[in-house]
Order: sequence, then C-alpha cells, then structure tokens
Amino acid sequence: MSYPVTSQPQCASSCYQTQLSDWHTGLTDCCNDMPVCLCGTFAPLCLACRISDDFGECCCAPYLPGGLHSLRTGMRERYHIQGSVGHDWAALTFCLPCALCQMARELKIRE
Repeated sequence: MSYPVTSQPQCASSCYQTQLSDWHTGLTDCCNDMPVCLCGTFAPLCLACRISDDFGECCCAPYLPGGLHSLRTGMRERYHIQGSVGHDWAALTFCLPCALCQMARELKIRE
C-alpha cells in the first residue's frame, strides 16, 4: 500500500544558502573605465569576444544566436548576482554597449 505525500521536505540548516549580490558597477557607469568604454562604443563585437574569452568561453560565442545572453546569464549565476533572464535580455537588447561594458568591468573586478 502506498502513502500519499502530505508535506514537502524542508531545507535543513545544512542546506547551501547563497547570498546574492549586485553588479559592482551600474549599467550606465560606462565612464568608470575609459578603455572599456571606448571599446564598447566603437568596437562592441571585439569587446564581446574579449569578455567571452576572459569568461572561459569560445571567443566566437557572441556571434551565436543567444550567445551574449548566455554569457551574461552565466556571469550572473557564477558570481551570484541578482537579476533575471528578462533583465539580461532587456539590457543586451536596449543598452548593448553599456551591458558589454558592465560585463567587462565585472570580470576585471572579479579577477
């Protein structure tokens, strides 16, 4: 005879809890790092390739459909940064140079 589950297992004190943080710099703080800002403004695909390479991915990843979104989401997951896929999509769709500069600054700070 089987017994129905009447309650879900709860997280004990030994569960791994992560603290979410924010990006170290804001989306519009592009001028905090002038070389990154200039590269993001005038050569965004070159900056995207550098970000991908620094993050440990193939430098061709930004050229793949959804590649930049995957990089940004992966960066948020690796560094436990608050946000969502929707926020990543909006930043990369409407503020691509600023989002790339933010990602490059974050990698520079974290290394």
